[in-house]
Parts: sequence; structure tokens; C-alpha cells
Amino acid sequence: MNTYKNFLPKKDFQKIKHYMLSDYMPWYFSDEIVDNNFDYFQFSYGFIVKGSQNCNNFMMELISPIIKKIKAKNFYRIKANLLTKTGKIEKHPFHTDQATGTTGIYYLNNCNGYTEFTNNKKIKSEENKYVEFNSKLLHRGTSCTDEKIRIVINFNYS
Repeated sequence: MNTYKNFLPKKDFQKIKHYMLSDYMPWYFSDEIVDNNFDYFQFSYGFIVKGSQNCNNFMMELISPIIKKIKAKNFYRIKANLLTKTGKIEKHPFHTDQATGTTGIYYLNNCNGYTEFTNNKKIKSEENKYVEFNSKLLHRGTSCTDEKIRIVINFNYS
């Protein structure tokens, strides 16, 4: 597992954050977070879903500084997730994103939400941080209680 703080230059990070927090970001409601678990909901945006790029070139250009820095050969999925504030930290089910390859999580804002692994390791949600790990590792995300939202962008690649 590798963790990179200040992953992007400030200018690139601010451009992505500004747009994704704006009224122009096309968030879509999903009444599940992990494998038909309807106890939780989130808003998401699929940049690349099941290997097919969304037709929105502007959105792909927006996250291109992240993509260039990752230097992956193939992206299987790139998806942004927005979770809303809850009264207490809600831990979502453990899962893997895919059977092989690498999973990366890019954190867009500071909050008390986190990513947790089955070995109890927790990665705090800190803006402009990127963590990558083997896609076979079970992990889960959480909600937050100290900010209105928690936003991450998930990358699955080889």
C-alpha cells in the first residue's frame, strides 16, 4: 500500500475540487453503496464504467492530471463517490473493487470519514491525498459527521 499526500500540484487539485463541489457537477443518486446493500445511499459519477469511457470529454480532461500521474496501462473503472453527512460514522460493508490489479482512492476533501482495511488500518480523508493498493484487499468507506459531504474518486486499473 502506498499513500501520497499533496498528490497533485495545488492548481490542478483546486480546479478538480472547485468543479466537483460546484452546482455543475452531474452527481447521480444510487440507492446502494456495495453489492445491493440498500441500507446506505450515495451520489456518484462514472468517468469510466466497466472499461467504457463516459462520453463526457470535459470530465475526463478535468481528472487528467490524476490519470497522468498514475501512469496505468488500462483503466477498468473510474468513479467519484459523494457521501452525505450522517449523525454518526456509518461504516459500509467490506468489499473488493475487482479481482486483479490496483485500486486507487483520491480524496477530495478533509473530513472525519476514512477508508478502513480488514487489518484495522485506516486512511483518513485528507484533501489531495492518493492511496493505492492491491485490488484484492478488502476495504470499506465510511460517512462523515463533521462536514456536509465526503468525496473520493476511485480508480481501478492495471
